[in-house]
Amino acid sequence: MPIETPDLVLAPILPELILSGVAMLILLVDAARPSRGGRAMALLAAAGILAAAAVVIRQWQVPAADELTALGGMVAVDRFALFFRLVILACALLSVLLGAHYLERTGEGRGEYHALLLFAAAGMTLLAAAADLIVVFLALEVLSLSLYVLAGFSWRRLASQEASLKYFLLGAFSSAFFLYGIALAYGAAGTTSLAGIADALSGPGTSMALALAAGGLLLVGFSFKVAAVPFHMWTPDVYQGAPSPVTGFMAAGTKVAGFAALIRVTTVALGPVSWELLPAVVGVSALTMVVGSILAIAQDDVKRVLAYSSIAHAGFVLVGVAAANQEGVSGSMFYLVAYAAMILGAFAVVIAVSRTGEGRTSLRSYRGLARRNPVLGALLALFLLSLAGIPPTAGFIAKVLVFEAAVRAGLSGLVVVAVLASVVAAFFYIRLIVLAYMEDPEETERVPAEPAPGLALGVTAAVTLLLGILPGLLLDPLERAGVLRW
Repeated sequence: MPIETPDLVLAPILPELILSGVAMLILLVDAARPSRGGRAMALLAAAGILAAAAVVIRQWQVPAADELTALGGMVAVDRFALFFRLVILACALLSVLLGAHYLERTGEGRGEYHALLLFAAAGMTLLAAAADLIVVFLALEVLSLSLYVLAGFSWRRLASQEASLKYFLLGAFSSAFFLYGIALAYGAAGTTSLAGIADALSGPGTSMALALAAGGLLLVGFSFKVAAVPFHMWTPDVYQGAPSPVTGFMAAGTKVAGFAALIRVTTVALGPVSWELLPAVVGVSALTMVVGSILAIAQDDVKRVLAYSSIAHAGFVLVGVAAANQEGVSGSMFYLVAYAAMILGAFAVVIAVSRTGEGRTSLRSYRGLARRNPVLGALLALFLLSLAGIPPTAGFIAKVLVFEAAVRAGLSGLVVVAVLASVVAAFFYIRLIVLAYMEDPEETERVPAEPAPGLALGVTAAVTLLLGILPGLLLDPLERAGVLRW
């Protein structure tokens, strides 16, 4: 008797297939001709990212029919997934550009850097489109394993190896929590499909205690990936020790992908128990904003400052997630795009100032930066003001959107905490601007303008300003992409 097999349609995961295929091609080419390393591999990686982005744009223009998922309900085919895929691919493209420049300056250029970055990007894009907890876990592991290795890519620096080991150990620990959450969710609902879990939790006979335990453990796993308190311990050391382009990609891409999956899981699968989980989300959000903002003040290394800034911004995005309404979803999506541009731009400045490797990352290295390179000083001020939420930047609009959504959801107390945390955070951002503009430089040597960081700075600065002045450019697409159906 013949066995009937389902139709295998690979179009929904074509971007991931392209990224993975190009990554494997890079490994083969680099193994055959290792001397070609650097620029050739970077160009090949960029071509793969652009090809994947072209597929995503095509899928956006020609949306799927009535199907909401593909591949047996494992992958979502909605515009929510396509939107986040484009954001992640943009972050990956800028990271390839910055990485090629960084590796050329440090003499650490190897083709596997770009292959690992593409594998990580494939995991991130798949995570944004995952419609099943099993796929969520697999995507998390693909991106995490790649980032564990990338964090230790600078084999000459002990700090890089230490960062890789810390990230790996704590990441494995968080994966165990996530797996337990999947097991309990399956026990409560009898399925790992996000839509199936929502249907089961909405019906009678479901153990609410088991469902809440599953939701709590899943939130723990996601909190680690997005660096939310109290699961943020790895962030400062890993951000400081990892190569700067890897840190920038980690800060932007991982947070975007992690929150994409978190929003889908909380909105779809855990929607029926969202009210019961709300106190936990609100508590984590408030704690993350406060701890990240306060601890950043005591740092004397710019990468550690940006690490605690990343923690604080995870709390601000959680304000939109806690709102659990359409405005909260759209506001969180806008916030993630703005944050990705701001943080990648800030790390491009760090790479430009460091010039070679990881020297000159202390705050005193930024004294008089505006005199040594006025353009670089102005761009640094722009990104810092946007991170602080000062108009007319994207960071200001992003905070207004999530705060408004939270107020409409009746979370005025959380918004008050967020505003106070923003005031505290403004101190260390403005302190760095004061160092750049009002302090005498320790070095008189001019910071040179480099093409690769310059291009990345131009793109991120344009996005930061455009979204602050014309937020409608992004809000209009979000009206279609921010709708989750199941």
